[in-house]
Amino acid sequence: MPPTFATLLAQFMRRIRASAAGVASEIGLSREAVNNWRNGDALPGRKHRDRVLACARYLRLTEVETNRLLRAAEFEPEFPAEAEAPAESVPTDAAPASVVQVFDRLQGLKPYPILMLLCPAHLGQPPERSAILAEAQRRFGVDCVLHLQPPYSLSAEPAAYFAALAAQCGLDGVDSDFAFESALARRLSAQRPLFVLVSRFEQGDPQQREVLAGILRSLSEMHSGRLFLLICGGAALADLKYQGGDLSLLNIATSERWPELAAADLLPQAQRRGLDGDAAARALRLSGGHPLLAEAALDRLAADADSSDDAHIDALSGFDPLWQSLLPLLSTASARAAISGWLGALRIGPARPYLLDPLLRGLYWANLLCERTEADGRWLQWRCEAIRRAGQQLLASSDTRSEPRA
Repeated sequence: MPPTFATLLAQFMRRIRASAAGVASEIGLSREAVNNWRNGDALPGRKHRDRVLACARYLRLTEVETNRLLRAAEFEPEFPAEAEAPAESVPTDAAPASVVQVFDRLQGLKPYPILMLLCPAHLGQPPERSAILAEAQRRFGVDCVLHLQPPYSLSAEPAAYFAALAAQCGLDGVDSDFAFESALARRLSAQRPLFVLVSRFEQGDPQQREVLAGILRSLSEMHSGRLFLLICGGAALADLKYQGGDLSLLNIATSERWPELAAADLLPQAQRRGLDGDAAARALRLSGGHPLLAEAALDRLAADADSSDDAHIDALSGFDPLWQSLLPLLSTASARAAISGWLGALRIGPARPYLLDPLLRGLYWANLLCERTEADGRWLQWRCEAIRRAGQQLLASSDTRSEPRA
């Protein structure tokens, strides 16, 4: 038996954490009317089809989901039946708030919905990859989502490079950059808007990467508003954006950082360890939002919730990945002197779209520094006290080291 209108509406509202008041304000009805729909006490009246469509847009439903909601309310579907995928093939689990935020931003970009998402270390590239692809399938349809991962090889011939990309997209008979562009163009002409996730865009052969960038830009211009690009990477991608002016695709891309970790993001991990929301918030405070350190903090809280914050911080300062991140940045006397001064400062410097100092860049992309907003602007700061203590311990142990000879 197909789900009822009330069941679908409640499911779609939960997915983006929409309130009855928010839906009501958007579609021009009372909160009580929306609650009656959601609770199954009433169906939309015959004159309310446009209100249900407005509700679908507000809840960011795909064409498939919009048709399902309309049918459940006993209305005719809005979109052609041939465009629909089987309902069960569209993921229904709620996406993390950070993923929803990224998609809302991407779908609001005009004229070119191209978002370059920069991710510091330990988040994954892209972070929340499964959730990103699932959310894309919900919004664009299962058959309108592609994931490109350029080959790592620096010696790949053009034919092999673009054949590998085509295979990731399920495109047959591609043996050149022209064939790849033509195949993607046919997809864009024949189907609904297409979402493409490009992860690790900065890797591989620079020449082929520039050709890929040109293809994606050309398709974006030819099919304005129909090709949605999410390009993920880290320090090297940022360098391409700000230092590689010839990469025209990145010049028109909107650049954003991955949203900071929140206590809500840690709650599922806390619950798996038998902890509650207060423990998740405490782990976030102890780790400063460093993803690996946050997991270590949750492990410590699960084993010993009664110890003081200072005791936990002291233990976390010996966390091996912190030392692995810091040690390569302390290889010269000048770097050790600079970092020693920064470790004693509350603020390291003003946040900028691109950090010119290579040592600051290294600390930032290692996820040891973060940007925080204060009353007088955005500033670079150490993520947390555990990272500062790890740096101080490393500096103390390296006091006897000498500068390597040239």
